[in-house]
Amino acid sequence: MKKNILITLFLYLLMVSCKVNETNSINNNDISKYRNPVINYSLPDPTIIKAKDGYFYLYATEDIRNTPIHRSKDLFNWTLVGTAFTNQTRPSFEPKGGLWAPDINYINGKYVLYYSMSVWGGEQTCGIGIAIAEKPEGPFYDLGKLFRSNEIKVQNSIDPFYIEDKGKKYLFWGSFRGIYGIELADDGLSVKVGAEKKQIAGTAYEGTYIHKRDGYYYLFASIGSCCEGLNSTYTTVVGRSQNLFGPYLDKKGGSMMNNNHEILIRKNDKFVGVGHNSEIVTDNKSNDWLFYHAVSVDNPKGRVLMLDQIRWNNNWPFVLGDSPSVEAEKPIL
Repeated sequence: MKKNILITLFLYLLMVSCKVNETNSINNNDISKYRNPVINYSLPDPTIIKAKDGYFYLYATEDIRNTPIHRSKDLFNWTLVGTAFTNQTRPSFEPKGGLWAPDINYINGKYVLYYSMSVWGGEQTCGIGIAIAEKPEGPFYDLGKLFRSNEIKVQNSIDPFYIEDKGKKYLFWGSFRGIYGIELADDGLSVKVGAEKKQIAGTAYEGTYIHKRDGYYYLFASIGSCCEGLNSTYTTVVGRSQNLFGPYLDKKGGSMMNNNHEILIRKNDKFVGVGHNSEIVTDNKSNDWLFYHAVSVDNPKGRVLMLDQIRWNNNWPFVLGDSPSVEAEKPIL
């Protein structure tokens, strides 16, 4: 009888030991990896910046009213710290317009937020505005519109992206009516006097982001429908050029002016509608990371925040499996 009790006690302790080891294994896995979505509520069209205080700040289309601002130290744990505007300070140049697809930058000692303002179907009156702040969490002071579609003569003038190149400042924009760029004034707050817009990509694209790397400019963009829930066909694509204003080409030499491109991120069985990526962030191990939004099959309300590593092969970017990860190694910061 005593022998049986000892055997039973031994088996119990062995079982507990296995459970502890199993739990530790899970915890270790949690320490080294993150899961998508990194934020499981709607944060479409993300833009990101690393601020002077060492935090990353992420801004998004206003499914949270007045343009939400989130903060993180590690790129996968995020805290909502406020909004860029209030009901009293929000831009108003497009009556009843929504604040879409912001682009955050640090220019001449200030945080400069370019934003889109539009109503659905308002492709001639929508436009791009500018707001500035002393701190990344705001408050942002609205400077009003930079231009509207009917003023710049580009239908559906939304989705701004700012870039500095060879000592000059530029803004690129557009949504399914061509992607265009134009030079800005030295302060980045107005179009340079006498500057003329130039088209760099065709009518398949929106959500422009241009990344400079090893002698190439990479034009990231999105194709398809963004906002039809599980029926969304959004897909992230890319082309490259040796010049900022193109021509941007695919691997076979086809031009993005003719809607040719390489697919970077496509849907899978967990996430659809994958697109409108942020700026690339490089971690302390020189790994590149990209935020974008997607519709989660498990939580299809809104467009959740996604994070994936961008890898490079023969000077072309790719994501493992060409589709969103569910679990992956964390950035090292």
